[in-house]
Amino acid sequence: MQIPTLPRLPLVPDPLRRIRVPDDLDAVTSSGPEADTEGLHPRGREAIWKAASDLYRSGMHPAVQVCVRHQGEVELDRAIGHARGNGPHDGESSVKVPASPETPFVTYSCSKAVTAVVVHLLHERGVLDLESPVSAYIPGYGRHGKEQITVAQVLAHRAGVPNLPREVYDLDRVGDRDFLVSALSDARPFARPGRFLAYHAVSGGYIMGEVVHQVTGKDIRTVLAQEILEPLGMQWTNYGVAERDLHQVALNYLTGPPTAPPVSQLVSRALGLPLDALIESSNDPRFQTAIVPSANLVSTAREFSRFYEMLRRGGELDGVRVLKAQTIRAALRQQSHLEVDLSLGWPTRFSYGFMLGSRVLSLYGRDTQHAFGHLGFTNMLTWADPQRALSCAVMTNGKPLLYPELARFYLVMAKITAVMSKIPGSRMRVWDPGAGRPG
Repeated sequence: MQIPTLPRLPLVPDPLRRIRVPDDLDAVTSSGPEADTEGLHPRGREAIWKAASDLYRSGMHPAVQVCVRHQGEVELDRAIGHARGNGPHDGESSVKVPASPETPFVTYSCSKAVTAVVVHLLHERGVLDLESPVSAYIPGYGRHGKEQITVAQVLAHRAGVPNLPREVYDLDRVGDRDFLVSALSDARPFARPGRFLAYHAVSGGYIMGEVVHQVTGKDIRTVLAQEILEPLGMQWTNYGVAERDLHQVALNYLTGPPTAPPVSQLVSRALGLPLDALIESSNDPRFQTAIVPSANLVSTAREFSRFYEMLRRGGELDGVRVLKAQTIRAALRQQSHLEVDLSLGWPTRFSYGFMLGSRVLSLYGRDTQHAFGHLGFTNMLTWADPQRALSCAVMTNGKPLLYPELARFYLVMAKITAVMSKIPGSRMRVWDPGAGRPG
């Protein structure tokens, strides 16, 4: 016996904090130039976009933006929904700003991979040493038993200092370098450095940012721009934006069911702020114009996938050499093998700054043990898969934590992986499968 489907009644307020999904999705969909090549069959392209559209239909994301590069060609570059004005609590009269492939998003922890690349670049040039103690670069950092913490351990989330005091998240002090260095130096490790994997949600970025500042005399935003972004001709993909560009950045919205203990406590402990406060802060102009190396990189899916394309190609893109292939291989050496992360609560593979794929339990779909990238809060992902010659990015501005259709986010990556066959011989360009150690 088939049970009839009942119409969804409007709820005020909606307990799942969903957006209003229009009936005509084509009316809120836009695309950029896409390759007319044989790299991806049109049915494959539409299968990927259907998965992205299904994610949008969940009502959890006011906007979804996806870019897929295959063998360097942009095979899909589309956006659906609104950058502003269609949040769960926006009224019918709210001004709705459509999202497009040109819309920049706050990428949260996707920022960490770019920060890591800056550090690896400086290591390549001999400006710093990954195996040196952080205290060798930041005066006073060695207090409270932190004198042996190395730069490499911070990149691998194994330094034992995942948390910072709540006052560090005060946006009035986000640009106070002396205050931040003092807070970093006063932190006490919860365990011996190197012993445990515990995601450094904010602390690691600030530590790396200060190390870069100390060894170069420039803030990490300037170093990133001068050494990577400007040579590659990139407009975004840096920490924060100029005040004149604030209006272009997609707003972030709290969506999904409210969280309760112990999940809410886990989030607050891992990320430093309650969920609603974190999202509110990420929309604040003080945050969006500051330098928060772990959390406030602003980019588009198109640009971020291009950044990963540079990494996939061994550090060179469009005739511009950014860093050496061996530097990327070193950055991808496994440091934790599906070890339970004491901050996040789930098993993860980490290298020196990247989340690594695996054969089964992987963010990037099945059989992606050579993929590398980084997840961004909450449903954002940027990555490369050398075996499939893929460089991709998925951006969203809805920030649910747990919701009934969560699997739809994972299915976007799974579909991309499924329609792209492995390319023989492509793996070794950047990835040495025997490198590193199990965690």
